[in-house]
Amino acid sequence: MSPGDEEILKDSGFYWREKDGIKILVSKPLEEAGFVNAFSTRGGGVSPFPSEALNLAGFKDDSRENIYENRRRFLAVIGEDFDLALAFQVHGDNILTVASRSEAEDSDIKADAIMSEAVGVLAAVKTADCVPVLIGDPVTGAFAVVHAGWRGTLQTIVAKAAASLQQNYDSRPADLIAAIGPSASCDVYEVGPEVIEQFTKADPSTAKYFASTKDDHATIDLPSINREQLISAGLRPENISIAPLCTMSRTDLFFSYRIEKKTYGNGRMLSVIGRSRPASSNDVPHVPNA
Repeated sequence: MSPGDEEILKDSGFYWREKDGIKILVSKPLEEAGFVNAFSTRGGGVSPFPSEALNLAGFKDDSRENIYENRRRFLAVIGEDFDLALAFQVHGDNILTVASRSEAEDSDIKADAIMSEAVGVLAAVKTADCVPVLIGDPVTGAFAVVHAGWRGTLQTIVAKAAASLQQNYDSRPADLIAAIGPSASCDVYEVGPEVIEQFTKADPSTAKYFASTKDDHATIDLPSINREQLISAGLRPENISIAPLCTMSRTDLFFSYRIEKKTYGNGRMLSVIGRSRPASSNDVPHVPNA
């Protein structure tokens, strides 16, 4: 971690937590509102991406033993007893509801967002450049996690997640708190004409989030587009934080599919959120879904 990272995060609403060589990024507003949350990083694990990598998903690219050991280490930093709830991500806009802890698993259901209000559920999405978004309702205790690549962003999945929290748990959008985690940033994330055309056709106002690089190509600021979609869904601007860290620029900290897919394979991070609860001497972190 660069010596300047603490200063970068100082006014962003995030901070680092570290234990036994594992670093996680935590949203302070969500934590203060009663939600356990974390964005994982790449170091301190047992996977070969290229070495000692904390790969937390992707059973086709890594062994189950490695992934479950990495999850155990990751959850030990969080320090509470949870079961992970994951879905089969397809860059769509489907939202999976997990009604109870018994339903938390590595699901084959195709979804790119998960929501719940159940204690003991840690809703999670897998990323390696796409935008992870955590949403918590401090009034009702409901929460959601969203995987928003450019396709999911185009389909306004974060706004749909906020609407689903309102419909299913009576959440008021103005009460919701959101944290947008590390992802590919505007400075380096270049897309072609097909992406630019789809966004500007769907919503002409998104044109301001593109910066031209060459003919028919531009960088795209997906975190800011997702922020605007959350505001349009009724969230207060002051309740939305964006982590000022780029996965493509900081491969010392994060996996990046775009940078590393041909070199090391596809390591994946997890972004997670769940309801916090009073500490108990009987709570022992364990590896969920093993």
